[in-house]
Amino acid sequence: MWWGMDSVIEDDDKIGSEQAKQVIRRAIAMLRPYRKEVVLGAVVMVLGVLCLLAGPAFLRFGIDHGLGGSEGRLRADPDALNKAAIAFLAVSIATIALARAQILLFTRVGEKFLRDLRIRVFDHIQSMSMAFFDREQAGKLVARMTSDIDSLQELVQQGLVMFITSALLLVLSVVVLVSMSPLLSLICIVAIPLVAVASIWFRRESNRAYLAVRDRIGQTLTLLQEGLSGVRVIQAFGREELQERRFNSRNDAQLDAQMTAIKISAFYFPVIELSGVATTAAVIGIGGVMVEAGYASLGTVAAFVFYLANLFEPIQVLSQLFNVLQSAGAALTKIFGLLDTRSPIAERVGAVDLPTGGGIEVRDLGFAYDGRNPVLTGVNLTIAPGERIALVGPTGAGKSTLAKLIARLYDPTEGSISFGGVDLRDTRLSSLRSHLCVVPQEGFLFSGTILDNVRIGRAGASDEEVRAAMALIGVEKRFAALPEGLQTEVRERGSRLSAGERQLVSLARAALAAPEVLVLDEATSNLDPGTEADVEAAMVALMEGRTVIVIAHRLTTAARADRVAVVDDGGLVEVGTHDELVAQGGRYAAMFATWSGQATAPVDEAPELAHAD
Repeated sequence: MWWGMDSVIEDDDKIGSEQAKQVIRRAIAMLRPYRKEVVLGAVVMVLGVLCLLAGPAFLRFGIDHGLGGSEGRLRADPDALNKAAIAFLAVSIATIALARAQILLFTRVGEKFLRDLRIRVFDHIQSMSMAFFDREQAGKLVARMTSDIDSLQELVQQGLVMFITSALLLVLSVVVLVSMSPLLSLICIVAIPLVAVASIWFRRESNRAYLAVRDRIGQTLTLLQEGLSGVRVIQAFGREELQERRFNSRNDAQLDAQMTAIKISAFYFPVIELSGVATTAAVIGIGGVMVEAGYASLGTVAAFVFYLANLFEPIQVLSQLFNVLQSAGAALTKIFGLLDTRSPIAERVGAVDLPTGGGIEVRDLGFAYDGRNPVLTGVNLTIAPGERIALVGPTGAGKSTLAKLIARLYDPTEGSISFGGVDLRDTRLSSLRSHLCVVPQEGFLFSGTILDNVRIGRAGASDEEVRAAMALIGVEKRFAALPEGLQTEVRERGSRLSAGERQLVSLARAALAAPEVLVLDEATSNLDPGTEADVEAAMVALMEGRTVIVIAHRLTTAARADRVAVVDDGGLVEVGTHDELVAQGGRYAAMFATWSGQATAPVDEAPELAHAD
């Protein structure tokens, strides 16, 4: 059954009537660009239902007039029978053609709607600040683009068309039956309560059953993933039989859940079919008596038999599709909720461009990730144009947070950060990003070529400009020597390159961006000594002539900076040159003394001071 487990909704996925109205209004608003296609599809749908209902009417006319079946009193008219047969064939062909057309029309509109929705969600997620990603789980964001969109996919492909068509067919069939013979219609109405009760029961029980199926499938897949990921451990300790028993247990549980769902369907569908058969038999039996008594024509009874299929089948379809519709509504509610989330890093009305060659001033800075527990308080720091300053401190002290605030990945909760006298909150984001570039500790690469990954630094840069940026930091020849040169595919997350090579590409990306200010999370702390020298040389070339803020994990980096800022206990405790701070004998001097002693130890290398807070 195509409406199976994917149509199941969890309790927290259910939405109220008011939410449903809001979702429908917003969905309709998104369909405005396609309103002509929607109107055309609606017209085609109505015509298709009318053609479907016209078939039994022509059958009635042919029997009553072509065979003399109207209460047995009309003379047979062969010409009328021929006309009815031709008309019946014509509307049958038209019904098939219109059904195909409406599926194509509505599916095309639905897929365009989903395309637009994916783009909006992706663009919105990309525009959010780091605070948003700190708060939201990556799995939930992925679910918005996968499982929630999949729920809508099932609806737009056929579900919505079938739902509306079935509802329209059900209503019009009742109208036609009552208008043809109110007495015979009573026979059909008697069966409807039984069908309605069975449908409500099926919707409730199937929802529970397929929810259990989905849960069991998830458990089975989880165990399978664990088995594949930990196969070395399993084989090393000879635990194959144990894993097999665990998998068999999960598999049996999934089988039991599937069989429960099948039993529910096996009960429901025969009830609907039996109701239809019993009603048809009653119509034929009582209708025959009515024909003999002159209360109905033979054609009317025959038409009733055909119309009954249009009465019971839509009820069955509507019951099957209810969960699909509800699940899609819940998915849209979640997606719209995501789209309604606003990024705290927003561009103000009247935002201006940053000036060229300005210094950075941090004044009375305070920040709390959760808005309550401060990570930084009362930070004051001035960085001159072209100055290189190193931020050092223990893990969790706040040095990475300070660097992120200077890069405006977050906005301070207190105080301000300005560049060239302009508060970063008053500047255009595109201007800020062109003036300031952040190079993370580990270079992240996207699938594509080396050229593609470097070009991320400046959209539209030519191959020559990319090569020049790489040559500037001395890495162009290294990558050009690869068998495929700069056209080498790096694969997902740059898996084809070493950690050092990925970092070199990341540095080349920053060189292409050519920012005035470089925020650098020390890029050599996790590299092997052989690659470290190449990366350090590239960093030296990249920093030339720029204002540099480096998060120093090793004090050799801090010693080479113009000034060192020691971050601890949520504030700046010391600021000065390396020599000044060592001479003062304070916090930095103690760190340097400890580091110097361990750096000369025969076994271990000098330890890193800290990683990102």
